Amino acid sequence: MVFIGATFYAFEIPNYFDWIVKKTEHLKSLKATLTKTGLAILYFNPLWIARHLLCIKLFSGQIEAIGFNLLEIAFWSFVVNIPISFIANYVIQNRFKLKWRFLGSALFSAIMAIYYALSETLFS
Repeated sequence: MVFIGATFYAFEIPNYFDWIVKKTEHLKSLKATLTKTGLAILYFNPLWIARHLLCIKLFSGQIEAIGFNLLEIAFWSFVVNIPISFIANYVIQNRFKLKWRFLGSALFSAIMAIYYALSETLFS
């Protein structure tokens, strides 16, 4: 899991945050703030969560537990998490300078990784 985080995550997230900046640079005030926050939330969508759950299953040797039920768990995990994710992504996207967003997101994602792992228990 650490390898995946250090490779895929380290490549994906900074590029996506750069894209958010480019897509929202013409916007002002509240619209810019909400758009940046919304785009960050949309990135960490149920498919992203399902990918995380898939990796947990693969690395824990529970290959037989991989199925479409992971998508349902990921969906409910995403929906329930929206209020927390909104606040965290608002802070990361609108209060952190671009060079610190990856670190902020990585810290938030580390906390969320625990939540995603618990999601199977909570939403099965």
